[in-house]
Amino acid sequence: MDPVSATTFLFVSCVVCLIFSWARKRSKCGPGKLPPGPPGLPFLGNMLQLNSKKMFTSLIQLSEKYGPVYTIHLGPDPVVVLCSYDAVKEALNDKGEEFSARGNMPLLERVNRGHGVISSNGERWKQLRRFSLMTLRNFGMGKRSIEERIQEEAQFLVEELKKTERLPFDATFFFSRAVSNVICSIIFGNRFEYEDRNFLYLMNLMNDTFRLFSSSWGQLYNFFPNIMEYVPGLHHRLFKDVQQLQDFAREKVKIHQETLDPNSPRDFIDCFLIKMNEEKGNSASEFNMDALVVTTFDMFSAGTETVSTTLRYGLMALLKNPDVEDKVHEEIDRVIGRNRCPAINDRSSMPYTEAVIHEIQRFADIIPMGLPHTVTKDIQFRKYVIPKGTTVFPMLSAVLHDPKQFKSAHTFTPENFLDGNGAFKRNDAFMPFSAGRRICLGEGLARMELFLFLTTILQNFKLKPAGDPKDLDLTPEISGFGNFPRPYELCLLPR
Repeated sequence: MDPVSATTFLFVSCVVCLIFSWARKRSKCGPGKLPPGPPGLPFLGNMLQLNSKKMFTSLIQLSEKYGPVYTIHLGPDPVVVLCSYDAVKEALNDKGEEFSARGNMPLLERVNRGHGVISSNGERWKQLRRFSLMTLRNFGMGKRSIEERIQEEAQFLVEELKKTERLPFDATFFFSRAVSNVICSIIFGNRFEYEDRNFLYLMNLMNDTFRLFSSSWGQLYNFFPNIMEYVPGLHHRLFKDVQQLQDFAREKVKIHQETLDPNSPRDFIDCFLIKMNEEKGNSASEFNMDALVVTTFDMFSAGTETVSTTLRYGLMALLKNPDVEDKVHEEIDRVIGRNRCPAINDRSSMPYTEAVIHEIQRFADIIPMGLPHTVTKDIQFRKYVIPKGTTVFPMLSAVLHDPKQFKSAHTFTPENFLDGNGAFKRNDAFMPFSAGRRICLGEGLARMELFLFLTTILQNFKLKPAGDPKDLDLTPEISGFGNFPRPYELCLLPR
């Protein structure tokens, strides 16, 4: 056989194998098998039917045809998509153990290598999550001590905001620096000055990382990691960004090792180093240097970007709805006044403000697709069977915008969380932190930060748009792994 014929034969054979493999996977859909879904192409799957810039929107639109539980092929692999409150609740809460594993996300695996509390699984995840929760609580998460730390940082933020002197400005890095300083005080034992150039550089890296995770390049890498590893593109900049952030965490760990006092731990890193020393002889221990660096990176990045982005969305929504801001101002003046710092205990006396903060989180929908899960064994789910190892997307956006759960599901409406008497009304479909065993371990801290930062800002300032408020567009600039608000400027008028 001549070289041309041999090459042709090999190419045709590969195509036939791909089609055969694809057909076998497709045949597993239907009653008693995987849920039905849209037909796709061999190897590419349903990629051409999706908008990589608005991935979650494409997936939700498909649910209108195939129902709240359906199968899609992202590349050659099947993914089960859950697109309603009832479906997500049934999976993550009612069948939490079976849906507790982290799903296939090649981009996350590439940067974290299976370490840390976000992307790990099995015994590694259980050990790291248990330790991280216990340590965060010991350092005051959800308690008075961390409340005082947030209050102090909120005052630093107010002083920094006063320097804008009523002129238009972009609040992005004001919020990221303030929020990051809270988590930095827990994991590193210190805060950074707002003018610190290295700190500003880290904030830029972190913002860039989250945007690239949600970009078309990031989505393509998740679909075709083996190919995209060798394709030039912005995803390689993401890898460099993460490496620099992890190098920063590694350097912090090195400094802690040199100054560690086992009898007086200063922060999360000290506690982890002490645990490493205690378990040196335990071959089953998951406490090692890689785990420490990646867990520190997980907490530093997630503890900065999600809350700061939510605050940016929140101020933008208030600029668009000045009547809502006026009501929050009235409640702040009545309950807190102008002469003391807002406190967590004030929440119970401020139902409207509490409703506004919940609505900001619901409407902002920061992680619309949630993080992927994987079923830990073959499981009967409704009338289908999901095989062990299948990736599952619990679409948090579909939950937070479920019209069966929220009367005004697609508009910014604080009344979604108020009853007829104006009292705060809880809603089980409020899942911005996900649900079940993989719920965000920083939920308590994030809730405290959102309340204390927002009320402190509004206690001191009235918001003014830099242009016509009608021009403010609340739809995300980027929608993928995360939702990012469009750039905007505002002015702050002292009260």
